[in-house]
Amino acid sequence: MILVTAIAALFVAPVTATAAPVTPPRTAAAPAITYNGRAHQLRVAPPRLDGDVTMDGKLDEPQWQQAARLTGFSQFAPSDGVPADDSTEILVWYSPTAIYFGVRAYESHETVHPNLSDRDHIDAEDRIEFLLSTFNDGRQAFVFQVNPLGSQADGTLVESGASNNTAGLGASNNTSTGRALPDLSANFIWQSQGRVTPYGYEVEVRIPFKSIRYQATATQDWGFNVTRHVKHSGYDDSWAPASRSAASFLGQSGTLTGLTDLHRGTVLEFNPEITQTANGAQRVAGYGYTLDHTNIGANLRWGVTNNLTLNATAKPDFSQVEADANQLSYDPRQALFYPERRPFFLDGIEQFTVPSNLIYTRQIVQPTAAGKLTGKLAGMNVAFLSAFDDPSTSVTGSNHPAFAIARAQRDLGSDSRIGLLYTGREDGQNYNRVAGADTRLVFGKIYTVSAQLAGSETQLAGRSFAGPLWNLAFDRNGRTFGLNYSIRAIDPDFETQSGFISHNNIANINLSHRVSLLGKPGALVENFSGVLGVIGEWQYRRLLGGDDFQNRKLHFDFSATLRGGWQLGASVYSEVFGYDPSIYTNYRVVLPGAAGLDTVQFVGRKRIPNHDYVVSVGTPQGAHLSGNISVIFGQDENFYEWQQAAIYFVNASVSWRPTTQLRVDGTYALQKYNRRTNGSTVAERQIPYVKAEYQITPAVFVRLVTEYDTQKQDALRDDRNGGAPILLYDPSSGTYSPASASTTNRMHLQGLFSYQPIPGTVFFLGYGALLNEPRGLRFNDYNRLNDGFFVKLSWLFRAR
Repeated sequence: MILVTAIAALFVAPVTATAAPVTPPRTAAAPAITYNGRAHQLRVAPPRLDGDVTMDGKLDEPQWQQAARLTGFSQFAPSDGVPADDSTEILVWYSPTAIYFGVRAYESHETVHPNLSDRDHIDAEDRIEFLLSTFNDGRQAFVFQVNPLGSQADGTLVESGASNNTAGLGASNNTSTGRALPDLSANFIWQSQGRVTPYGYEVEVRIPFKSIRYQATATQDWGFNVTRHVKHSGYDDSWAPASRSAASFLGQSGTLTGLTDLHRGTVLEFNPEITQTANGAQRVAGYGYTLDHTNIGANLRWGVTNNLTLNATAKPDFSQVEADANQLSYDPRQALFYPERRPFFLDGIEQFTVPSNLIYTRQIVQPTAAGKLTGKLAGMNVAFLSAFDDPSTSVTGSNHPAFAIARAQRDLGSDSRIGLLYTGREDGQNYNRVAGADTRLVFGKIYTVSAQLAGSETQLAGRSFAGPLWNLAFDRNGRTFGLNYSIRAIDPDFETQSGFISHNNIANINLSHRVSLLGKPGALVENFSGVLGVIGEWQYRRLLGGDDFQNRKLHFDFSATLRGGWQLGASVYSEVFGYDPSIYTNYRVVLPGAAGLDTVQFVGRKRIPNHDYVVSVGTPQGAHLSGNISVIFGQDENFYEWQQAAIYFVNASVSWRPTTQLRVDGTYALQKYNRRTNGSTVAERQIPYVKAEYQITPAVFVRLVTEYDTQKQDALRDDRNGGAPILLYDPSSGTYSPASASTTNRMHLQGLFSYQPIPGTVFFLGYGALLNEPRGLRFNDYNRLNDGFFVKLSWLFRAR
């Protein structure tokens, strides 16, 4: 009884004798709540007014006095259904050419500490988020975020049906927020300015209709919601009352009604660009630089209608101003995923969203020309992309591989949808074609059924093969109890050269069950979740083949949000991994034979049992400092030698904001495998990473990045055969040679000056260098392998 009482006390707010803080009174009552097919949907008719306002963060123009006022926010995360601790007032009106939002955010607990931040880097800040579902479909929305100084983040949000109930590493990471996270890849042209006030902060926002797509009707309604993230507490508040148990967050939005006579004007943008690079390398005469050919290209964007946009590009420069950070691989059979960052592909990227990543535009490496059409046509969301890639990506080296990607989706009912897909890559006589269909059906507010079926046909070097991909999932997203039952299968002959599949020839069954407990406001434990996952994996053609499984996993995951914004996590994994001969086809072992030493094929043990433990801690988002760390330890498979290993994995990050303009972010990753037989290290990799940025003005910043990647691997041996040496096939010589000990220590340096007043108008001046040293992390004996300078200038011409 004492134990039960103690546990219950964790979820109940303490009673204190301190006086309640004085907060400003709310300026208006919450809008009336009506019902029109969705539970508790709020409907607001903003006024249409003439004129403009000065973007200075002061809500003192006459239009703000006539604007519709939205109040009555409630908390959404970590708990829902309770009034917000901090009062928020949103003002809304629109002119013929733009929609305007004003923000009065009251903060009664502590002083607001905003930062002057680069675009899309305000996730650790107090911020306001506007969600505009301009087609009022409850499935996708434009996202506009601002911090108290008006620094911007923008993108899109698509209700993809990602589950909160799955277990294990790589599971959905929206359990703390209870909603899908926005994709901040796309950038739009809009204006914002904010300022800190004695009571909190004020922000003005102007979003031109020219920058977004919307319906073609004279009078229309938009799905709409506003959320507020409070930095000091970690709370998320929502204007439209939202339940964490609902299958759709956007489906619970309010509505802006009666928007009439909207003028988008001529949407025509021309964006020429010029890039020059100089690359340095060691040559016979010494280290020297080569000035590369100047690249001149152009992009064109045309709003065909209010809801249909055409993009075209010729000889685009797709150099990235920041290199992809290195990632650790936990399974050699799985490819690593890197997000798309190139501007041409980001406009309308939400229209290309498809389950299983069957569209992955980074497969188009260096197009010489490309075009795409995105929007809504005949009641369907449509997207088509065509591109011709550089001959260097061709199998023959002489063709321009041609890509054709098409995606269409139609809404079903209030929250469901069905979609079709086609992708093709033609490379002379070689080709890859994928066709598929998928659906997401929402019913009973908390239940979702998702299904997908696709097939591929490939011809490569005279060989033809084809195979299917299919998956089926059922999800219950209840407030206290949730579950996810899913099966996903990919044939070994399924291939997509326009998408991303991390691992084929696999069938996975996942049965996950979640229990969540929400504490009272102010309780020590504000949110607790536990997930039990039972996971089975087979090679595709051995699905349900009795004991002939590939991997078997039992996962227990626990997470908690504590008062003040602390995040705690713990997991226990019991797994059995099966031997996969496809990984070791190039392995040989030297063993004693009748006539001396014989070289024979390496064969590993059939099963390796594992027991792993995970502990993670995340700090609150402090005024200047925050961080998190995750540690994995226990017994896991050593893929290098297919033996049991003692593992030590660490992932840590820290964010430091010493001033409003300087930000320093650091991460550290460690991956270490020790043999259980004698404790010796098989392999170890460490990746420390530091990025420092100084924001001179909202449009100008300088960046310095340092990433160090040190790897060492012991000589491989087969301990099952007395430590016999392992040989690896060398393609260059066509022979087998010992897998000797090796080490690499490389450091990547990057510097960037960036001027970007609006998306499309940029001036970049950058430098990058790759160095190595004989001994890792000594920082005293560098050898420069290569380096390079680049300058890029582009200018956006926009029709008025």
